[in-house]
Amino acid sequence: LGPKWTIFIGCATYVLYAGSLLCYNHTLNGAFTIAAGGILGVGAGMLWTAQGAIMMAYPREHDKGKFIGYFWAIFNAGAVLGSVIAFAINYNVVEAKSLGDSTYIVFISLMAIGTLIALSLCPPSSVAHSNGDKIQIQAFPTWTGEVLAVFKLFLDWRMIVLIPMFLSSNWFYSYQFSTVNGAYFSTRTQSLNNILYWGSQILGSWTFARVLDYQGVNRKTRSFWGLAIITCCFVATWIGGIFFQKGYKITDPKGNHDFKEGASYVGPLFLYMFYGLNDAAWQTYCYWLMGALSNDVTVLSRYAGFYKCIQSSGAAISWRINAVGTPYMTELIICFALLVASIPGAILLTTRIQDHSDDVAAAAEGHDFKEGKYEIEA
Repeated sequence: LGPKWTIFIGCATYVLYAGSLLCYNHTLNGAFTIAAGGILGVGAGMLWTAQGAIMMAYPREHDKGKFIGYFWAIFNAGAVLGSVIAFAINYNVVEAKSLGDSTYIVFISLMAIGTLIALSLCPPSSVAHSNGDKIQIQAFPTWTGEVLAVFKLFLDWRMIVLIPMFLSSNWFYSYQFSTVNGAYFSTRTQSLNNILYWGSQILGSWTFARVLDYQGVNRKTRSFWGLAIITCCFVATWIGGIFFQKGYKITDPKGNHDFKEGASYVGPLFLYMFYGLNDAAWQTYCYWLMGALSNDVTVLSRYAGFYKCIQSSGAAISWRINAVGTPYMTELIICFALLVASIPGAILLTTRIQDHSDDVAAAAEGHDFKEGKYEIEA
C-alpha cells in the first residue's frame, strides 16, 4: 500500500476507537467498543509496521539511532501531553470515574488531524538521504511472493534469535501499568507518574541513541556497548523492583499512596521512572539492531512487522497473566526472567553486525538486490 495509505488507515482506527468510547458514555454499547478495539489492533499493526520501516530506512547508517531518538521523543511527547491532561482532570479525584465528553472530543480531534496529515507523506521513491542518495527500495514481488518473504522471516536465524527480545519488549507493561502504578498509587498520582514515566522515555531513548550512533568505534563495538548498557540498567532496576514488590501483595487492599506523602513517595517514583527509561532504551536497541541488518525500506517493513507481531503476542499473554490474578511477585519474576533470556540471542547477533548493512555489501559485490536475489541467498 505504501507508507501514506498504510499509516492513514492505521491512524483512522484510533479515531474510531476513541469515538467508540465517547459513544459508550451515552449508550453503554460495549459491543461497539470491543469491536472498535479489535479493529484498532489491526490498524495499530499497520501504523507501527509502516512507521518502523520509515524510521529505520530513511536515515543514513550513521544516523539511525538519532532518527529512532527523534521518533521516540515525538511519540512519548504525545503520551506526556495525554498524562498532563489526565492529571489536570484527576487532580481532585479520589476515586475512578468516566472522562467527560469534552476530553474525548479533544483527543478525537487531535487524532483526526494526525490522520489527515498522513496523506501528505511522500512515496519512498521520492525520498533521498541528506547526501542526495535515493532510499533503497526492493521491487515489490507478487502478493504470494511477499507473503512467502514474510513467512521466511520465521526461518531467518537473525529474527529467531531476537524473538525473546521482541517478546519481552512490551511484556512488562501489564506489570508496570497495572500492578505497580495501578495497584499502589492514588488516581491522580498515577497520572503524575505517567508524565514522568513517558518523560523518562524521551530522555532514555535520546541519550541511548547517541551512544549507538557514536562514530569513534565501529558498529559491532557499539552494538556490544549498547547491549551491555541496557543489561546493566535493567538488572539494577528490576532488582530494585523486587525489593519494592516485597512491600505489598495482590491480597492486600488496593493502595492509595499519594505524591503528597513526600519522602516515602520519592523511591517508588524513581523506580517507576527507571522502568520507563529502560523500556525506551530496550526498544531503541531493538530497532537499531534491525536497522543495522538492512537499509531497504521493503525489507525493513517486514522486519518491523515481524517485531510488532512478536511484541504484541507477548503483550497479549502478559495482560492475560495479569488479568487472572497472578501474584505480583510472580509477575515480576516472569518479566525479569524473559528480559534475561533475551541476552544470549542478542549477543549472538551482535557478533555478526557489520559496519555496513548486508544489502550495501551486496550492492558493492554486484548482486542484483532489486530482484531479490541477495535476499533469497541471505
